[in-house]
Amino acid sequence: MCISFTEFLSTPLTVGPVTIRNRVFLAPMSGVTDLAFRARAHAHGAGLVVSEMVASGELARGKAESARRLRRPDVDVHMVQLAGREARWMAEGARIAEAQGADIIDINMGCPAKKVTGGYSGSALMREPDHALSLIEAVVAAVRVPVTVKMRLGWDENALNAPEIASRAEDAGVAMVTVHGRTRCQFYKGRADWQAISAVKAAVGIPVVANGDVTTADDAAGILAASGADAVMIGRAHYGAPWIAGAVASNTERRPENLADYVIDHYEAMLVLYSTEHGTRHARKHLGWYMERHLDAVDAESRKAIMTGTDHREISRLLRDLFRRQEERLAA
Repeated sequence: MCISFTEFLSTPLTVGPVTIRNRVFLAPMSGVTDLAFRARAHAHGAGLVVSEMVASGELARGKAESARRLRRPDVDVHMVQLAGREARWMAEGARIAEAQGADIIDINMGCPAKKVTGGYSGSALMREPDHALSLIEAVVAAVRVPVTVKMRLGWDENALNAPEIASRAEDAGVAMVTVHGRTRCQFYKGRADWQAISAVKAAVGIPVVANGDVTTADDAAGILAASGADAVMIGRAHYGAPWIAGAVASNTERRPENLADYVIDHYEAMLVLYSTEHGTRHARKHLGWYMERHLDAVDAESRKAIMTGTDHREISRLLRDLFRRQEERLAA
């Protein structure tokens, strides 16, 4: 019996021996998908949540920031994304991640940021398929958990080699591939090419996850139809809305009823994660997204105080006051 795309998204997906509860995933986003954010996305129903990119060399050398990114929130499946250029550090980073409870190790071959590609990691690896495969082989050999890869269509429009790399990765033991429907040189410009992902799906027998410009259940259905992919990954649509993946997976509204409490609870969780001093700074981007997305009018003085302030109690008070004033305007 045929089922709709929305019904399909709610079904489990198997990656090696690991079962993922549904087919809508939170993308790894550096500086965004920390432990506090992933815990919320999972609680709202995301099928899989992926850590921020963890630099394998820094993890192996015991850097505190890498260890924090590695921490497991209260989730069904803990997926850790590693980045790096050297096989020995990628293998060691994978071993550490597995020992710390990772259920799946993901290899970053998709990040377009200059600070990453400048170090010949991330999507820069797509320019050197043989070297990329040496990293994949090292990670697969180092751990017993499934290994996956996240990539782009290619470096630029003249080198759309994702199907070739995905096929070779499958032969090397990779259990799933995620493809963002842009080249590295596009960064996030224009529209993601959902149809182009279908070439990767045709090249492999393992699950393929489609990524790029998905914000709604209709978008998810569209990218599945165009690509033939087995699952969907959503990234930037989560800014100021950790519930998006869960909402798409269930085709329901997951927005919390009391946003003021929700935002402040998220803020306080970040203070615990990073310490009060550092957490206040880390949280600013999130508070900005919440205000932009959910508040119709924020006076300049309040916004500046929230985005530059250091007194977390005053910031919480200002946020609660802004949400209260909006409720009063809507009720008037």
